[in-house]
Amino acid sequence: MSADTTSSSAEGALRTGEPVQAIDWQGRPVSCSACEFRDGVLAKGLCKPMLACVHDRYAKLIERFFDTNPELSDIGLSHPHFEVRAISVRHASIFKLPALLADPDPEVRAAAVMRLPARQALRLRADADRKVRVAVAARLTGADLVPLGSDEDYYVRMVTARRLPHDMLPMMMHDREPEVRRVVARRIAEDWLIAMAWDEDPLVRLEVAQRLTGHQLAVLLDDPDFRIRFAVAERADPEHLAVLAGDPVDVVADMARSRLTPRQATVIAVDGSPRTGGSPDA
Repeated sequence: MSADTTSSSAEGALRTGEPVQAIDWQGRPVSCSACEFRDGVLAKGLCKPMLACVHDRYAKLIERFFDTNPELSDIGLSHPHFEVRAISVRHASIFKLPALLADPDPEVRAAAVMRLPARQALRLRADADRKVRVAVAARLTGADLVPLGSDEDYYVRMVTARRLPHDMLPMMMHDREPEVRRVVARRIAEDWLIAMAWDEDPLVRLEVAQRLTGHQLAVLLDDPDFRIRFAVAERADPEHLAVLAGDPVDVVADMARSRLTPRQATVIAVDGSPRTGGSPDA
């Protein structure tokens, strides 16, 4: 089978966006005649250019090769192309993977971290590449995660915030990235949650409002963001609703009024509590 031709069945199996020419990772045409798998895998129909090929430059074709021939994955660990090594890790013997933690390519190191026992990921906790540190954060647990809570990369910290034990999350309450603090607000223990009610970012405060008790929501009655006040109006204890019944934003006031007790509604009607009316954009 030549490198630049394929059978009609192979062409039919191609999917939108996949290669139309078999090119290897060095930019050369794939040559089946020179392939080490020619007499075995190829002869059995277990690989094919542009469909499943260990030498192709496209990762998807390499994946198909090893998905079909997982017993060859150990061989792929020493391939000069990093994509082949990284994909081989998924099926290779776990006893051969520790050496890959020192691989020059971060894709390979990250792949090895995801398969090896978590304790082996500790040695890469300070890896120079964020992709590897993200993988490490996804594997470690407990106190081993603490150093990653102050990582320079926000996504490493976000993954860490998703996995830290609840009692360790206070250390990340003041992270410089709002997205990280939102994760913290979703998971932090209730004893600490109210301390985040004064966060400078409204979306963080919204996460807090969705978890505070009806009584605790009183601290957010005067929040400058109508979304937080609406969340308060939805869940606050009834004794706090009268304030929001006169909110200048209609949706907030309507929600608060819909939850008033009959007695509160009567008092407001008699007192004629002011309601200016308005919209979130007013």
